[in-house]
Amino acid sequence: MLAARSPRVVALGETVGPQVYRILREQIIQAELLPGERLSESDVAKTLSVSRQPVREAFIKLSEEGLVHVLPQRGTFVTKISVASVMDVRFVREAIEADIVRLVADRHEKDTITELHRQIAEQKKVPHDDRSAFLRLDELFHHTLAAAAGKAYAWSVIESVKAQMDRVRFLSVDDMQINRLIDQHERIVDAIAAGDKAAAEEALRLHLREILNSLPEIARARAELFDGAS
Repeated sequence: MLAARSPRVVALGETVGPQVYRILREQIIQAELLPGERLSESDVAKTLSVSRQPVREAFIKLSEEGLVHVLPQRGTFVTKISVASVMDVRFVREAIEADIVRLVADRHEKDTITELHRQIAEQKKVPHDDRSAFLRLDELFHHTLAAAAGKAYAWSVIESVKAQMDRVRFLSVDDMQINRLIDQHERIVDAIAAGDKAAAEEALRLHLREILNSLPEIARARAELFDGAS
């Protein structure tokens, strides 16, 4: 079942524009804003108690990520999930992260391994009906690998293109898959701790290919959300 739309607020003391973008991006990725839904600058601005300018800027950024279409004189609409984009991004992400995890395994630094184990312990505590919380921790896990490899820029590149993939991952995560993903994280960390670059890369590639198993089934079950589903 899709998450019900929940209220978001813009925090004082932080730049407004990036917050509006993050709020809308999260709502699209979590299927609170559905494909085909029209987004109104004035309505969003009123709901978040902000001016229209940061909303307009957020729409532009979301459009660059392929999450919305901005149609002159017609409005801004949430896009369908692009199957082709998901497949392309998964390929790029696997190529980048495979090299990242080899670097981390080559270094197998104690502090990094301790932190990754701590994160896995936190993942196991998340209620399995809280997909958002688990995926935030999964994101942190991969970000930590990139930081440990000294490849923060590479991770920023992945972040800038993986929105469509994130939409599928949110739809696909359930109790069984969460357990499987955590097991995969543990195998990655075990290989890093052993300094086994080949095993770490293999475990990472298996982990990122999980979406290949779930995508066809989800695209069939929720065809109305997808562009290019067969």
